[in-house]
Amino acid sequence: MVILTLNCGSSSVKYQVYDWESKDTLATGIVERVTVGDSSITHKARGKSDYVVAHECPTHTVAIELILNTLVDQEYGVIADMGMIKAVGHRMVHGGSSFARSSIINDEFLATFRELTDLAPLHNPANLMGVEAARSVLPNVPHCAIMDTAWHQTMPASSYMYALPQEWYEKHMVRRYGFHGTSFLYNAKRAAVLLGKDPFETNLVIAHIGNGASINAVKNGCSYDTSMGLTPLEGLIMGTRSGDIDPGIVFHMMRRTGMSAADVEKKLNKEAGVLGITGKWSDRRDIEMAAEKGDPIAILAQQMESYRIKKYIGGYYAALGRVDAVVFTAGVGEMGPDIRRLSLSGLEELGIVIDEKKNALAKCRNAELDITGPGSKVKVYVIPTDEELVMTEDAYALMEGTYDVHTNYHYFFENRNYVNKARATGLERDLAKKPWLKDIIARVP
Repeated sequence: MVILTLNCGSSSVKYQVYDWESKDTLATGIVERVTVGDSSITHKARGKSDYVVAHECPTHTVAIELILNTLVDQEYGVIADMGMIKAVGHRMVHGGSSFARSSIINDEFLATFRELTDLAPLHNPANLMGVEAARSVLPNVPHCAIMDTAWHQTMPASSYMYALPQEWYEKHMVRRYGFHGTSFLYNAKRAAVLLGKDPFETNLVIAHIGNGASINAVKNGCSYDTSMGLTPLEGLIMGTRSGDIDPGIVFHMMRRTGMSAADVEKKLNKEAGVLGITGKWSDRRDIEMAAEKGDPIAILAQQMESYRIKKYIGGYYAALGRVDAVVFTAGVGEMGPDIRRLSLSGLEELGIVIDEKKNALAKCRNAELDITGPGSKVKVYVIPTDEELVMTEDAYALMEGTYDVHTNYHYFFENRNYVNKARATGLERDLAKKPWLKDIIARVP
C-alpha cells in the first residue's frame, strides 16, 4: 500500500512516497518555483540516480500532475500506476481551535478551513491550493489533513491565553496556537524511546531550529507551552522572522515611516531574523562560516539567536520543574553545533551539560545522536525529525478507521526496534566516511 504525502507552499510542493507494507520510503522530492516561472522538479528515489528537470508549473495542479507522472516514469518512477496510491496526507499549517486532530478532508472540512485563512494568510491559502489540486488529480482516494497546530491543543489556558481583551479571544480567536506540531510529536515519542520511559511520564524541551524555529515544553508527554503564538512569527529568532519584539515597535515604525500594516508584516516575516541582523544572510551555514572567519555581525547573529533559545530553555525548565532531555531537531538543530553549544552554555547549574567534542561531531541526518556531557542530569539528544512519517501514519490510520489523538494512539515508530530503512542505508554511507559517528549514536536502553 502506497501513501503519498504533500507539503504545499505558496511556490513549492514537497512530497514523499511511502510503502506501508515494507515500511520504507520509496521516493522524496520537491517542485520549486510553482506559479512564478522557471519551475523544476528534484526527485530522489531509492536505488536510482537523482532526477532533476525543468518543467513550467503555472499552477499547483500542474505541479502535482508533474509529481505523479514522475512517480510512474519507467526510468525514474517508483510505482507501476496511480492506482497504487491509496491515500494522500496533506500538511495543513493552521487549524485554529477547530481542528484538534488529523482529519479526512471533505467539503465541510474545507469550508471550515477557509474560515481560518486570516489566522495564517501566508500559509493556509497555499495549503488549500495544494489540497484542491491533489483532489482534482486524485479524486478517488482519501485525502487527509495533518494539522501543524493539533499537537498543541493540550496546552492549558495559562499557556495559550494572551493578556488581551477577552472579546479578542471570543470573537477573533486570538490565542497561542503553536506550530511544528508533527515534528514535536515525532521527537517527543522518539526521545521517550531513547530514555526508556513511558512517553506520558516524560518531560522534555524540544528545539525545532530551521529557517522557521520554535521550542516546545512537553509535560508528561503532551505539549504544555510553545514559543510560536497566534502566527509563526512569535518566539525564537529565525531565518527571516523577528520572533519576540516589543509590539510598540510596530506602531513606532508606522508613525515614523508611513509603512502600512502589510508593509510591517512583510518586514517582520521576510526581512527580519538573522537576515535582518546581518543584512545579507538567512542561511545559518553562511553565518557559521563567516563567524569562523571572525565576522563581527555573523558572531552577533549567532549570539542573539542562541541567547533567545537559552532563555526559552531556562524558562521552560522552570515551568516543567523537571526535564528528562533537551532535544535539538530540524535543519539547524541537527546540523548546527555552534548554535547548540551557545544555546546550552551556562546551563550547567540546571544540570544540562554537553560533551563539546561530541557536539562538534554531531552533524548527521541519518542517526539519533547523544551529545550529553559527563555528570549531566539531563540528556541532550540530536534527533532528525520525520514529519512525513507522522503524516503517513496518520493518513493510513484515518483510511483504516484506527486513528485517534496521540494520547490514545501508539505510533509504530515508538517501538524499541523501529528502524528507518532509508536512514539506515544512509548511515552506512556516513559511517564509511565518518567512522567516529558510531561513538555518539544514541542507544535504546
